[in-house]
Amino acid sequence: MKKIFALLPVVVALTACATVTRGTTEAFVVETTPSGASVTTSLGLSCSPTPCAIPKVKRESEFTVTIAKEGFETTTHNVTHQMSGGGGAGMAGNVILGGGIGALVDANNGATQELVPNPLRVTLQPAAPAVAAAPAASEAAAMAEAPTS
Repeated sequence: MKKIFALLPVVVALTACATVTRGTTEAFVVETTPSGASVTTSLGLSCSPTPCAIPKVKRESEFTVTIAKEGFETTTHNVTHQMSGGGGAGMAGNVILGGGIGALVDANNGATQELVPNPLRVTLQPAAPAVAAAPAASEAAAMAEAPTS
């Protein structure tokens, strides 16, 4: 009986293993080529200049990331989540040690998940020159107004 009481604190400490060892948030990292871009997310979080990290993003989040830099095309990317190796190991620890409550906690709070892609690596494309498009439009308008015989 004394052995059971001696093991009780260990079992209680190991319930929700992924929550304890990994937490429910992670840093989301954005790297761009070239660097120096601004990053905003649909979660209302942002960072700049790249490379940069947004700390404490919930592991089970799904959001869009918009990357902008003057002279380059603005891009938007989707970020989702998936079961991580470390989260799966934490969940397995719960099941093996009989921590059914811990397994439920880990499964419901996102501790078993990871953001993907993370880090988000993006190569920015130069923006098309606005000056080149303007003369073509002017020429088209002039030709449309020219009298035809």
